[in-house]
Amino acid sequence: MMKLYSIETGYFKLDGGAMFGVVPKSMWQKLNPPDENNLCTWSMRCLLIEDENRLILVDTGIGNKQGAKFFSHYYLHGDNTIEKSLSKYGFTKDDITDVILTHLHFDHCGGSIERVDDTLVPAFKNATYWSNEKHWQWATEPNDREKASFLKENILPIKESGQLKFIATPEKNPLLTELGAINFSENITIRFANGHTDEMMLPQIKYKNQTIVYMADLLPSIGHIPLPYVMAYDMFPLTTLMEKKNFLEEAVSKKYILFFEHDPIHECCTLQRTEKGIKVLETFDLSTL
Repeated sequence: MMKLYSIETGYFKLDGGAMFGVVPKSMWQKLNPPDENNLCTWSMRCLLIEDENRLILVDTGIGNKQGAKFFSHYYLHGDNTIEKSLSKYGFTKDDITDVILTHLHFDHCGGSIERVDDTLVPAFKNATYWSNEKHWQWATEPNDREKASFLKENILPIKESGQLKFIATPEKNPLLTELGAINFSENITIRFANGHTDEMMLPQIKYKNQTIVYMADLLPSIGHIPLPYVMAYDMFPLTTLMEKKNFLEEAVSKKYILFFEHDPIHECCTLQRTEKGIKVLETFDLSTL
């Protein structure tokens, strides 16, 4: 029987204007109040999937191998780590069989590699790491605007370890429709989104007769559900807009549960259709399912 666990890895801060794009501060500050430096707190919430003989971790947080200067930009706080969160459910990093990396920005994959003495090695020594060939190339040959988010020390050692495998991608961009999903296992499919970064992967999970979608950076929080609320970090904001619109229509029609990686308060939500568009129906923790 499949089991799902929310894996908290701590909190960090990012500029509120960057996180909400063209939306005025007078509006977005009601959703996530900023501090005196205009920084908002965000979660780095991963997902653990126990599925028969596999223990699958989706994303790995920011990690701890960067220097003090790097971390000073992001104001890490909170007591949670991957190790603590795994141990809460009786697991260790060595138990992980698979790591699905939605994309290779540092706050999603930094915990994949750790520093042992002067050597960078996989933090999950028994796991297969899953990316896709298109995104891997995008991350290892980054454009000037995005390259600060792709840190070589987080990425290249995965391939050098021999533990990296690629998931197939759709032949054509499906604009994040279910028809474009790729099977990962009997209960898990992978959807692809191209607005935030090239070929970001969103796991979609069949669980207790329901469907849960790990939103990664397509919808970082419930505050990003309204269509115009698109991050300034997104490489192709109009593509994000179309992907959000298509996904939200599908999600409300099929009663999907959305699992949020960056929402500092809400783990999950369901949706409803209203006269003013698609909005949150209810929020809840994953453990209540």
